[in-house]
Amino acid sequence: MRVLLSTIGTRGEVQPMLALATALRALGAKARLCVPPDFGEWIEGLGFSVVPIGPALRGTASGGGFRPSPERLRALAEGTVVTQFATLPAAARGCDAVVAGGGLQIAARSVAEAAGVPYAHASYCPVVLPSTHHAPPPLALQGRPLAPDTADHRALWAEDADQVNATFRDILNSCRRDTGLPPVADVRGHMLGTTPWLTADPVLGPWPHGEGAGGRGPGKEKPGGKPSDGEESGGEESGGEASGEEASGEEETGTKPGAVEAAGSASTTVAAGAAEAAGRSDAAWRPGGVWQPGAWLLPDDAPLSPALEDFLEAGEPPVYFGFGSIRATPGLPEAMIGAARASGRRAIVSRGWAGLSLVDDAPDCLAIGDVNQRALFPRVAAVVHHGGAGTTTAAALSGAPQVVAPQMYDQHYWARRVHALGIGAAHPPTAPTADSLAEALRSALHPDVAARARAVAAMVRTDGAHRAAERLLTGTW
Repeated sequence: MRVLLSTIGTRGEVQPMLALATALRALGAKARLCVPPDFGEWIEGLGFSVVPIGPALRGTASGGGFRPSPERLRALAEGTVVTQFATLPAAARGCDAVVAGGGLQIAARSVAEAAGVPYAHASYCPVVLPSTHHAPPPLALQGRPLAPDTADHRALWAEDADQVNATFRDILNSCRRDTGLPPVADVRGHMLGTTPWLTADPVLGPWPHGEGAGGRGPGKEKPGGKPSDGEESGGEESGGEASGEEASGEEETGTKPGAVEAAGSASTTVAAGAAEAAGRSDAAWRPGGVWQPGAWLLPDDAPLSPALEDFLEAGEPPVYFGFGSIRATPGLPEAMIGAARASGRRAIVSRGWAGLSLVDDAPDCLAIGDVNQRALFPRVAAVVHHGGAGTTTAAALSGAPQVVAPQMYDQHYWARRVHALGIGAAHPPTAPTADSLAEALRSALHPDVAARARAVAAMVRTDGAHRAAERLLTGTW
């Protein structure tokens, strides 16, 4: 069996697909990846076939104040869809299934439909799937701010569907017509498919129990209190037994920094349901819902560099600072180093796509490039980051307390989840300063928070990619 894995985005979107490719290979299947050209050499070096799509992304760190005009946004959308229809059919040739990841996979289902092969869509965070329990994530490019807690979620998801249709429907249907396919009315529902896959850990990012995720608005809870034949209550589609606001992550639990006991009560409920669901058969999955296999984690045995090893051995565990592909806000390097020093800690700064640098050449700080987070994070005092799904999961799995400084999209969700679970602190969604980061670090470094982070680490599952690969190979989807 050969599977096409397609995504358009930065490393946070590509690495989970590479994790699934690795799991497929371990089970005897083959994977071909269609990703931006930035990642071709890396993926080919791991022995996978790569089809590049679109322009290189590195050097265009996301975030910041860039906001195109409506006309420019439509032109960008049209170019993206046209490029997908020009690239994906050849990439899918000879494949038995298509898995698309991320929010811009507008053409992938049409390509699978034309090829007559199964299709699944993978989302990396619950908040990007429609639900009455949370609002759509903020979209800076379209001027959509972070929704207040009192917002009408159902109305906001309807507006989101209208916005997606206005941006993509005409060009999608034009390309579908050229391919001999009928038009679609709801672009978002079409892209997500009948049963979206939520590749987030069920403890860190649980799906609200009983919710669907297709169509214009939020799904409805399943009728009745008992499962039908062959199903089990809670089941694989939700990833756990938690329900309502407690599982959504968008409602606060009342946890304050250091109030680990309260956070522990709520998150233990979630974790217990996840642990119970983990042992169940996939027969519990119900079409029309959301299937949550767990996060797709890439195995990585790359050693840390000698310079990094020497730095770690030279003193107490440092604080890691990394913001991935996000643009640097003014004064961010000074804020990071200042916060670490105010906390009496050394600092490791990941340069990222923004090219972050040190403020001086004092020996208490080290700048690094790409690194094996799974090897580094267990050896740091805390992880300060932007709130990407991958970094949040890697930090949680390591047992290191976190400070999440969100800027955009799903990062706000992960900041709130880290806070609600009591495994770190959520920095306000404003530009970090030395004082604000130092305050957040003090909360995250509290001994009770550190203990809670270690406890939650034992609950994070690591077999999500393997479970998804098994589902693909058995054809039970």
